[in-house]
Amino acid sequence: MSRNMKIAIVDDEIHIRSLLEQTLEDLEGEPDILIAANGAEGLALIEREQPQLVFLDVMMPLMNGYEVCAAVRKNPGLSGTTIVMLTAKGQESDRVRGLEEGAHRFITKPFDPDEILDLAREILGL
Repeated sequence: MSRNMKIAIVDDEIHIRSLLEQTLEDLEGEPDILIAANGAEGLALIEREQPQLVFLDVMMPLMNGYEVCAAVRKNPGLSGTTIVMLTAKGQESDRVRGLEEGAHRFITKPFDPDEILDLAREILGL
């Protein structure tokens, strides 16, 4: 694969960031894995690096995942960015709101690392 793949992980919980990072390191093509610990930092990272894929937590300090997702969707330069929201909030209304804000998928924590890997492969065309 010629293009440089980038995946962003935006989550305020260090153990979730670590688990996602370890899981995604198994992807073919060795994508750059970018990390942010809160919503504001995550949005700045997404705008600067323009990753193809973002795993985005919902409940975070400074900006929540819904706000980050909405800001990304308003930026025409980020139209190719796929957002997968991750949350401990498993209510249907939360999932609907995430999809309404422009998320591609909504996954409830705890998640299956194999599901994350398969989803990343599907989205990145690996």
